[in-house]
Amino acid sequence: MEGNILQYEFIVKGLLGAVFASITAGLVGTYIVSRRMVFLSGGITHASFGGIGIGYFLGINPVLGAAIFGILSALGVEYLSVRQKIREDSAIGILWAFGMATGIIFIYLTPGYAPNLMGYLFGSILTVTYADIIALGIMSVLLTFYFAAFYRTILYISYDETFARTYSSYVDTFKYITTSLVALTIVLNIRMAGVVLVLSLLTIPPNIAMILTRVYSKIIILSILAGFIGTAAGYIISYFLGVPVGATIIFTLVILWVMVKLLNYLMRYFKRPDTNHQSPITSHQ
Repeated sequence: MEGNILQYEFIVKGLLGAVFASITAGLVGTYIVSRRMVFLSGGITHASFGGIGIGYFLGINPVLGAAIFGILSALGVEYLSVRQKIREDSAIGILWAFGMATGIIFIYLTPGYAPNLMGYLFGSILTVTYADIIALGIMSVLLTFYFAAFYRTILYISYDETFARTYSSYVDTFKYITTSLVALTIVLNIRMAGVVLVLSLLTIPPNIAMILTRVYSKIIILSILAGFIGTAAGYIISYFLGVPVGATIIFTLVILWVMVKLLNYLMRYFKRPDTNHQSPITSHQ
């Protein structure tokens, strides 16, 4: 492991992936955290494992199977929650369990050995391909244009859906489209962090950003920055320690969250006015 680590192609691919993963996770993560749909995103994440299992069984790209399964699951939960035929948390729990069960069954039914399965579960520094990077790059551009074009509608839906309906008559359509983009983002980032931990890649950076600001646009920018720092550092640490990249990325992001939280607390503590040294006049006014 001597010399410049950038001489290794998989490291370069990993860092390029970190750039696009942080952009997609920063945009989508801010939306799901602000709209309080983290549990729904967790359901999509684990339901997509069913698509991975079906992909292995049919001999197609598991990511394609995960994308189809994830989008259908996301739209199904969104539809049920809108129509109020079943409680949203119940629908998510059912899909969560069904996706994992389906994935396990089809993987066991697949003849022979399922290659790179651990990479899909926990992320792998070796399995990221240029096709994955290109897909993440395209998704980054698509999400950037989508959020820029419909920023106010997305903002209102994130915080107050009732007010959003007074602003736009297409709120349900926007919810379906955005939820589909959330599902695609989750699936495309599975290679980076794995099914088990990819949700944390979307939720921790916005929580880091929200320590520092409450402005939606600034949360997005800081989320992207925090996501890149955590993802890139996690990749490099994973390379040197030889441990799963997904777990290392999330561990790094949690450490970053603790550091920012502590730094913010210290800054606020030292900025507090000193009430112990007020003059007798002002202290009794």
